[in-house]
Amino acid sequence: MKIFALSDLHLSLSAPADFSQIATLKGYKPMDIFGRGWENHISRIYENWQVTVGTEDVVLIPGDISWAMTLEEARFDLDFVGHLKGRKILLRGNHDYWWHSVAKIRKILPPGIEILQNNAIVVGDMAITGSRLWSLPGTSDFSAEDQKIYDRELIRLELSLKEAKGRPVINMTHYMPVNENGDRNDVIDLLLNYEVQSVVYGHLHDKSHRIALEGSHWGMDFHLVSGDYLGFVPKLIVELP
Repeated sequence: MKIFALSDLHLSLSAPADFSQIATLKGYKPMDIFGRGWENHISRIYENWQVTVGTEDVVLIPGDISWAMTLEEARFDLDFVGHLKGRKILLRGNHDYWWHSVAKIRKILPPGIEILQNNAIVVGDMAITGSRLWSLPGTSDFSAEDQKIYDRELIRLELSLKEAKGRPVINMTHYMPVNENGDRNDVIDLLLNYEVQSVVYGHLHDKSHRIALEGSHWGMDFHLVSGDYLGFVPKLIVELP
């Protein structure tokens, strides 16, 4: 079994996906206005995913799944994700405005999708943990309101990490878990305290890719998995026996 990750799908389907016409599948929010790297991104997600991921594999999706404003509007995007191969584990991103009641979301999720919020999900001998996070202290224009949200996300992150119960951990965040200077912070200290092995995150796009924290730091492996950064190909994080 392999564990992959791919973030920032930014789907916006207004009707059930016609998978027989995948090459022409479009959303109501065209993403190519953000650059050529986003051209035909929905069909590329599908095509790359289906040849990369096996039915027994797991794919972590750390946020910005759908542009929908309500859960009802998100159902076509969630159905699209459900149709993709493997077991999918979703985390909320800053643009997932449809994500409110966890209980309501779980009631309508198609088979093959699980959501992560204040909990951990066991995959083999490992645990998947995480929280969305937010702008971090030391980031440009960090405000008192940002501090409140950041503090709340730290609480959610620790709730999730506690649920790992001593298993090896892959942690998901939507935001990069350090500021643009790469400073060690309370998030990193928390991850180290729970002996996290790998961290996957998204959120960074275009020119922001240059500040990405990648590779080994503080004894953990960091992976930026934003869709446009990876060319919408799920990235292999670990292969389990």
